[in-house]
Amino acid sequence: MEFSDKVILVEGRSDKLRLLSILAEAPEIICTNGTISNVKLEELLSPFEDVPIYAFLDADKSGEQIRSVVRREFPEAIHLYISPMYGEVEKTPLKVLASILQHVNIKVKKEFL
Repeated sequence: MEFSDKVILVEGRSDKLRLLSILAEAPEIICTNGTISNVKLEELLSPFEDVPIYAFLDADKSGEQIRSVVRREFPEAIHLYISPMYGEVEKTPLKVLASILQHVNIKVKKEFL
């Protein structure tokens, strides 16, 4: 697996593990562990100021709250969306997640395409 110069922001550990299972590169995956303040978000992401940040959050109230903090504090962040039909990154089919990631040029394992 090649190392990458990208950061993916997810809500929880299960989201992170799900993404790790399909990735063909090694971006930094950071968990917010639920709703987050702008100060805490700044602490988590400040080491990655010169790196593309991808916000891959659940399609629910908590995900939207985090997304609004990301938009305010890191306006250059790229937002990835799952269908509300799945609700959570963790419950989204692997092939769907792979397709979303590949669409923004994040490398995924061929068997998920």
